[in-house]
Amino acid sequence: MTLTDHQPAATVLPSSGALLPVSAADVTITGGFWADRQEVNGTATLRHCLKWMERLGWIGNFDRAASGVEAPSAGREFADSEIYKLLEALAWESARSGDEWVERTFQDVSARVVAAQQPDGYLNTRFGGPGQQPRYSDLEWGHELYCAGHLIQAAVARARTHGVDAFVAAALRLADHICDTFGPGGIERIDGHPEIEPALAELFRVTGNRRYLDQARLFVERRGTGTLNAGETGPEYFQDDVRVREADVLRGHAVRALYLASGAVDVAVEDGDHDLLSAVETQWRNTVAHRTYLTGGMGSRHEGESFGDDFELPSDRAYSETCAGVASIMLSHRLLLAEGGAQYADLIERTLFNVVATSPDASGTSFFYVNPLQRNSPGIEAMVDEPSPRAASSQRAPWFDVSCCPTNVARTVASLSGYIATKSTAGVQLQQYAACALDTVLPDGERVRLSVNTDYPWSGDIAVTVEADAGREWTLSLRVPSWARGRATLDTGMGDQPVLGATAEVSSRFRSGDVVRLSLPIEPRITLPDPRIDALRNSVAVEAGPLVLCAESVDLAPGTHLRSLSIPAGASPSREEGASRWPPCRPKIRTRHGPTVLPLPSHR
Repeated sequence: MTLTDHQPAATVLPSSGALLPVSAADVTITGGFWADRQEVNGTATLRHCLKWMERLGWIGNFDRAASGVEAPSAGREFADSEIYKLLEALAWESARSGDEWVERTFQDVSARVVAAQQPDGYLNTRFGGPGQQPRYSDLEWGHELYCAGHLIQAAVARARTHGVDAFVAAALRLADHICDTFGPGGIERIDGHPEIEPALAELFRVTGNRRYLDQARLFVERRGTGTLNAGETGPEYFQDDVRVREADVLRGHAVRALYLASGAVDVAVEDGDHDLLSAVETQWRNTVAHRTYLTGGMGSRHEGESFGDDFELPSDRAYSETCAGVASIMLSHRLLLAEGGAQYADLIERTLFNVVATSPDASGTSFFYVNPLQRNSPGIEAMVDEPSPRAASSQRAPWFDVSCCPTNVARTVASLSGYIATKSTAGVQLQQYAACALDTVLPDGERVRLSVNTDYPWSGDIAVTVEADAGREWTLSLRVPSWARGRATLDTGMGDQPVLGATAEVSSRFRSGDVVRLSLPIEPRITLPDPRIDALRNSVAVEAGPLVLCAESVDLAPGTHLRSLSIPAGASPSREEGASRWPPCRPKIRTRHGPTVLPLPSHR
């Protein structure tokens, strides 16, 4: 198998759509909030994840499988996937920073993975070995295809950033094995946890091999036909109750639902299946309107880590898993590229700042698994020397029995440059705001070089400087977040002008040194909940820019309980000078009508 010509370093690279991604290699985040996060991720989080997975024997599972020795597997049945997500993060980080330790670690760990692959391409440390269950004997809970999907996604990242190596070749052998086993005339079933679908679709985009896309479509179309033994969970948990194209809202296990929807968008875009794409768009729209927290968090029920009913959004019992936040970004990014709507970039921004960025602590070595919006007591202390139960701890923990979230955060932050901008024949669209340098080529060959100077999200001032003369007129588009619409201004050198709508557009035959300035209102604002959310009656939230703010007991007078705090009617909040800049969702605030108060979480 030969790969297609050199491709941009993008997590998603559709062959058609309203917009194209700007390669992560074309964007360098140079300072500010996300540069700090990427630095911590690259120097601390990746090492932290490796240390725990070595210590617990999860990576050692591959050494055992390669040796053929019969021995128990360490970790849960999906432990392999955590190594693959770490490898994906290492691939992105190696390309971003050129760090020698990162590249050496990728090569060392991937070699141990490849050594465990069986002659026909099968690769899993839990099944098919001496003393283990047969292959594909537990499709409901075994996670074999789920793990394979994460391996393939790691290989896609490696191929797009470094080219073909032994790890990429192993992923191709595994993908061929899956197509041989589950293709026409094979096992006509699906995995209990979607993930193989977007992975195979993206591998098709890398290789041009149509069989991978066809297999992804088979898995998408089989969902909802009852091939899984749902047991006590019920088929909705697996999204196996209704066909994807017939559903009108996301339901069941949140991460499963979002991964499946991502794969369905990939298949729909590549095959020109407008009905399937429209179905997922409807699901996204209804889920965001009725089943999503103000923070962008998804999944309100601890039982089944699942979506609740419409407007079932309790703050104190929110599950809002960090992995669901990552999966939500995956889906919204695909829909943004397919349709171009600013609403998708809006949700990416909200989820990045209020779910993904708030999961790790400042050191990048302790994480929230679940993200409730309200805590009434300190709760159970996190375990430090041993893995913590994933949902029992209400504190950040260094590691969990199910540690899907740390590695998911790591791969997202490492690849974040690929989410900053998009492009089209018309020009460049800035979708997320960070201090950065951008150097890309439009589809017709026109080169665009920009530098962005901003202290976002602490400031709403964004200055974009053109760094190269244009050969033709093109359009610079800057997204105006929904919370800023009607209040944003744009200055192209002739003073501030109000911006109408979801984007500020400047069309020009730009010259080097031209500056475009967008100003967004960052001052705190009070947000009222939808009255249909029973759990949020008599509560409000305070937001500032893209951040949902939080008051904490450590900021209160001794003896003051969080439940006793309130915001006076008609209060107009303002940011307190000297507010802490980390964690991002917890700056101190005060109202102009009284002392520091608690903004109780809510939903718009």
